[in-house]
Amino acid sequence: MGLRLACFAALAAASAASRADDAPPVPSSIALPAVQVNAVRVGVPAFDVPASISQVDVAPGQAGKPGVNLSETLVGVPGVLARDRQNYAQDEQISIRGFGSRSTFGVRGVRVYSDGIPGTMPDGQGQVSHFSLDAADRVDVLRGPFSALYGNSSGGVVQLWSADGTVPAQTRLGLFGGSNGTYRAGASTRGVDGAMNYNIAVSHFQTEGYRDHSKAERESGNAKLGFDLGQGRKLTLVLNTVSLPSAEDPLGLTRAQFQADPRQATASAFQYDTRKSVHQMQGGLIYEQPLGANDQLRLMGYYGSRDVQQVLSIPPSAQVNPLSAGGVVDLAGHYGGVDTRWTHHGELAGRPLELVVGMNYDAQDQHRQGFNDFVGNTLGVTGALRRDEDDNVWNFDQYAQLYWHFAERWSALLGVRHSVVHFISRDAYVTATNPDDSGGARYTATTPVAGLEYRPDDSLRVYASYGRGFETPTFNELGYRADGGAGLAFGLRPSRSRNRELGMKWQATQRLGLEAAIFRADSHDELAVVRNVGGRSSYQNIGRSRRQGEELSLHGDLGAGWRMRLGFTHVQATFGSPFMTCVSSGCTVPDTPVRAGARIPGVPENYGSLRIERGGDLGWRYGVEATGVGAVTVDDINSGRAPGYALLAADAGYGMPLGQTARLHLSARVDNLLDHRYVGSVIVNESNGRFYEPGPSRGFMLGAQLVF
Repeated sequence: MGLRLACFAALAAASAASRADDAPPVPSSIALPAVQVNAVRVGVPAFDVPASISQVDVAPGQAGKPGVNLSETLVGVPGVLARDRQNYAQDEQISIRGFGSRSTFGVRGVRVYSDGIPGTMPDGQGQVSHFSLDAADRVDVLRGPFSALYGNSSGGVVQLWSADGTVPAQTRLGLFGGSNGTYRAGASTRGVDGAMNYNIAVSHFQTEGYRDHSKAERESGNAKLGFDLGQGRKLTLVLNTVSLPSAEDPLGLTRAQFQADPRQATASAFQYDTRKSVHQMQGGLIYEQPLGANDQLRLMGYYGSRDVQQVLSIPPSAQVNPLSAGGVVDLAGHYGGVDTRWTHHGELAGRPLELVVGMNYDAQDQHRQGFNDFVGNTLGVTGALRRDEDDNVWNFDQYAQLYWHFAERWSALLGVRHSVVHFISRDAYVTATNPDDSGGARYTATTPVAGLEYRPDDSLRVYASYGRGFETPTFNELGYRADGGAGLAFGLRPSRSRNRELGMKWQATQRLGLEAAIFRADSHDELAVVRNVGGRSSYQNIGRSRRQGEELSLHGDLGAGWRMRLGFTHVQATFGSPFMTCVSSGCTVPDTPVRAGARIPGVPENYGSLRIERGGDLGWRYGVEATGVGAVTVDDINSGRAPGYALLAADAGYGMPLGQTARLHLSARVDNLLDHRYVGSVIVNESNGRFYEPGPSRGFMLGAQLVF
């Protein structure tokens, strides 16, 4: 850590020296980013907050991308690893500084929000398939200690914000098509009508998939309606829907299968027709009202439903056990919550101060059923009932934050959150050989955070921050006890972490910024797989683990019309304590040691991305992207690694006016320009050794967008 601190100090000193030596000096009135930081709930620019925050503008169809996956927007953002798995039955993999890497589906360890409405359930499991990039204005990514202000499962925070209505109104029709039978059509409109502003977007996406048995179809819609109620009062309505009628799951490959043919699917994927369907609808209301000149009240409420059906590839022999939950998962759930927040702008000791106090309640009620995935000799169909339970989880949290610019060159951000998370399971499937598995667990945590920022001048910020976080098991991790007994694993404890960060932000010019950070997170009671039996994973708490490293970001204008965004991350993610685990699929008693110092699977030591582009809405626009990811270990014992890779992409577009107000944008894009064979993501600790999910070969995408 001492070497990194020395390097950081040298970097800060070099930047300060360059400002002193260069002529002319940076003026004190340098223009800084004006977007306020919703990510930490304070009304100051991200540049003035002692935390690592990236804000990325989203332009539909930009760079020739179809707007399907969140990973399209995160090029050049440090700390974040977003992997498009080419498997829409499992959603994207998103990790931040090594948190969330063990998730085999959905998003785990990272909280996600859309227009302030959680996409993460109270148990910590989330997904981003409902994010609408057609409606988006920007994406905020918060990393480091201040993520703890969001409570359970906050290794980081990703928030998508929809744009407000525009004047004049604008309608966009887009059509994209490309390799592997990929097609996407989208339509959006945004504008202002009296006291109402609106932003409505719908889309249809389908693909044959790069790999065999990976066909998918998805339809989504998003509406954001804002109402000006007068006297500073505002009401925002957000509606969202996503339907995934069917997404085939090709499953992972062994190393030998990947080397032989990366496009293949495993035989069991065809035998069981492994697949998933999802239907989700949600809505939220946000009401804001001033309380005098210096105070504001914000009330948010939301409600949604999510139904999931998934067919797995669990053989009938594994379902002979009377405690087996079968091979077909059927979830019907409802969720919702409220958040109340009071903000005060004032002074303390004659210096500006902002105080935020709030509380939130979130709840999820999920009816979980399991069925055999066979009837007689027919596989991949819904058979006899094997599991029937109601799973409920709710949290009640209180939080407070204080931002104080206590001296001309100094400011502080302090915060604390108290969380209570309750899990309750009521078993309705009780037989002579499968007893009543009902039970519950209660977890609590108080997570303080603190950050201090120094401003040598208007263009440089240096900060340090510290915070504590916690992460409860999800219902998926509680689902199966390590001893093979009946009931949920309510003996699991939440993971707790201590997070430290030292950072620098330098606005080199009015349009070019440099950011660097050194971070370390020490965790204890982290969850790790203890065994895999019958296609189900059981978890255990282990001792210590550590994630530490550095980030670098460079973004802005290079001159002569060129723009860039570069993000690089170095992470050392290791287990600090030895523990025992199972490796083979039939193992019931842990018999394989994991050494202290072993790398946490799924976390590359180095990764980064770069985009350089030139051009605007009209005329030619072109860009180049580069992505690099280091080797990734595939399991806790570090028995194998997915090799690292470097990918190039290029795009070009042309915008032409059509009449007085309309314009047409045409685009072409090539991904994996050099046609490398690579592993795009890994399924960590996969018991059959099918760790590898291949990324696609060279692919093409053509697009056309009409804006009027």
